[in-house]
Amino acid sequence: MAADEPTRVDLHVKILDDEVVRRAKEAGLDALVYAPHFTHLSDIRKRAQEYSDDELLVVPARECFADRWNRRRHVLAIDPAEPIPDFLTFEATMAELDRRDETLLAPHPEFLTMSLSGDDLREYSHLFDAVEVFCPKNWWFHTSRMESIASGLDVSTYVSSYSHLHTTIGEAYVEYDRPIESADDLTAAIESDANPRCYRNESFKNLLNRRAEFVHLFKENTWDKFARVVLKDQEPTNPYSSGYDERFTEHVSY
Repeated sequence: MAADEPTRVDLHVKILDDEVVRRAKEAGLDALVYAPHFTHLSDIRKRAQEYSDDELLVVPARECFADRWNRRRHVLAIDPAEPIPDFLTFEATMAELDRRDETLLAPHPEFLTMSLSGDDLREYSHLFDAVEVFCPKNWWFHTSRMESIASGLDVSTYVSSYSHLHTTIGEAYVEYDRPIESADDLTAAIESDANPRCYRNESFKNLLNRRAEFVHLFKENTWDKFARVVLKDQEPTNPYSSGYDERFTEHVSY
């Protein structure tokens, strides 16, 4: 990649397979941030490496689920240094991420019941490197609220596909005015405080894809949740699992 060539990045996708890579390349993307739900960082890193090639960089990330189910907040750590579990108190999660000085994004603020509030972002704005102002799951009023929250913060803004479905890959992304060829390059670009250019598909077909993404929330929060909690073993991101330091169990929110 030339030194003055811009880089197109989808800063948040939930799925990764051959179809995702094909669609990303067709959309002209250069990099994806892969942050699946309830997956240990080691597995995220392994899969990201498997699907990275000379045309598409896949950067591992963790969307941490903080606090109890009825007041959960999502915090997106880009290429975190160490594994961090879900289900810690919000304060403990933020203290741990602050201790590590991680690159942090605020995904979909005040979107339904699974997001950071405006008050959360104002309190912890010194820790966040960027706040999201659009993803395809949004209805117009979600976007308006996100933009309003971001306007009151001295933090960069971004958009992402937040893809849970293949059809929204490439529908929203950012463009940095520099080459990005590694996870370190991406975190440096995010932390530079330079607002990237934001792109989103406004076509009618895209509107249908967005509604499909929104409907997918129902499946994710009904059957998928039942299968995860009742039918499967303990989540790989549970603080009590063997993949984490025992000190985390002192800060579990349940």
